[in-house]
Amino acid sequence: MKLILINIGQLVTVASGGARVKTGASMRDPGLVEEAAVIIEDDLITWTGPMSALSMSRLAGEANIVDCMGRVVLPGFVDAHTHTLFAGDRAKEFGLRSAGASYQEIAEAGGGILSTVREVRTAAKKELKKQARHYLAGMLRHGTTTVEIKSGYGLSPDDELKMMEAINELRDEELITIVPTFLGAHAIPPEFAGDVRGYVDLLVTRMIPYIGSKQLAQFCDVFCEKGYFSVEDARKILLRAKEFGMGAKLHAEELTPLGGAVLAGELRAVSADHLEHVDEAGIRSLAAAGTVAVLLPGVSFFLRHPYAPARTLIDAGIPTALATDFNPGSCMSYDMPMMMTIACTQMGMSPEEAITASTLNAAAALGMSDRIGSIEPGKKADLILLNIPDYHILAYHFGENHIGKVVKNGVILEV
Repeated sequence: MKLILINIGQLVTVASGGARVKTGASMRDPGLVEEAAVIIEDDLITWTGPMSALSMSRLAGEANIVDCMGRVVLPGFVDAHTHTLFAGDRAKEFGLRSAGASYQEIAEAGGGILSTVREVRTAAKKELKKQARHYLAGMLRHGTTTVEIKSGYGLSPDDELKMMEAINELRDEELITIVPTFLGAHAIPPEFAGDVRGYVDLLVTRMIPYIGSKQLAQFCDVFCEKGYFSVEDARKILLRAKEFGMGAKLHAEELTPLGGAVLAGELRAVSADHLEHVDEAGIRSLAAAGTVAVLLPGVSFFLRHPYAPARTLIDAGIPTALATDFNPGSCMSYDMPMMMTIACTQMGMSPEEAITASTLNAAAALGMSDRIGSIEPGKKADLILLNIPDYHILAYHFGENHIGKVVKNGVILEV
């Protein structure tokens, strides 16, 4: 089936000329084509260009022609860091933080990650999937067509397996593309309190081999942070995961400059995420490895924490992406355009850089930028039609959902 989008006012292609990512000044080039058209055949983009170059022969035959009426078309957003599968919420903790309690204080009092762990352990898999489906539908409505989902709220062999099975079942059942990541090293479970080594041994001897042998995770992630997992713990876990075919990701330098970014570069991890406290050594390591820096502005906004140094990372030539970190504790939002607004107003990114960071570079943070993330012939037809005439309005007019239509795998969705 052929789908043709005509009379596009601004086609923001984010075209990279075949490059995996955009870095430095190239992040400010949105690949803009004005008064444009796109041809999609089955699930692939086959042609893009100005309307003036669209020959009548291309319009011949059976096709669904959509008149975009001068509006903006973008690649579908790629949310490269989320914890979408969880049970319950932590709204009461939000009230405590609003009254002055810190994230660490709440965690030490039994809240934080471990409170969600308790909820997930008692929830049935079907309950987890039902709640996640609600959020996934909301993501599509806000223009996200690909999302990474981590485990990490089970922290036991049975409960992490329950999470990974649920994520993979959702991947097979839902329209949105889902990338599964194993995050068994998210926190130390209560039954291993004071015995980090014992839990790391459980991860590397039982959990990773089983998850890997069942091919349930594309990536393995570690929360490398003081009070959680050390650099040496993270190295041991990620090297073991690599033996079972999982790519490496890292929660790095979120709360302290521990050295996770240096490790990410050393291991040539696909991404290092957070980076609010990244130091010069970490920046050099990421730049040398070409590891994608995934920044999570919603977390800093929600927790009133420092923001990651986006300008420094971009100027250092590091491929930089944005994601929501959607989760019940530190960013209860899956709104990618809102993340772009925060990145522009609080982190010094331009609207063009924010778009690149939310599409092509975010796809690279999942190892998928050869297939998605830009509007170029040969790539998957994941596009969004915005109800605005100028792409700058997307981040500028925040709090409004500007998504008019979502095209996923060449099909216009009812979202």
